[in-house]
Amino acid sequence: MKTILVTCAIIQFEDKILAVQRSETMKLPLKWEFAGGKIESGESELDCIKREVFEELNIKIEVKERLTPVTHQYPNFKIKLIPFIAEYLSGELKLREHCSFLLADKDELITLDWAEADLPILKEFIEL
Repeated sequence: MKTILVTCAIIQFEDKILAVQRSETMKLPLKWEFAGGKIESGESELDCIKREVFEELNIKIEVKERLTPVTHQYPNFKIKLIPFIAEYLSGELKLREHCSFLLADKDELITLDWAEADLPILKEFIEL
């Protein structure tokens, strides 16, 4: 089974963190995740995360740090999730794929029903 390369961003809005909820029509419906998406052919990880966040959320970010990638096997697909910590720069947040979002502190984040691949990333981020 081919591994899908995906980036995600833990986006900080001052002292809050952005989490987005997958829509009912997406794979892993209604699970929470950090925004991001698939790396396109010839695209760098950094270019991907900036493009995906803008396409999905209509905002620009500044990437600060790369965290530890996570490889996760779901029943029908396998992903390598490459996480970044980023800061919100500009733009009005508009959901283009997700059904909901939350600006939360770390304590609130751990109470959400996360996509499994995002859980080790959340854990690493909370322990920073």
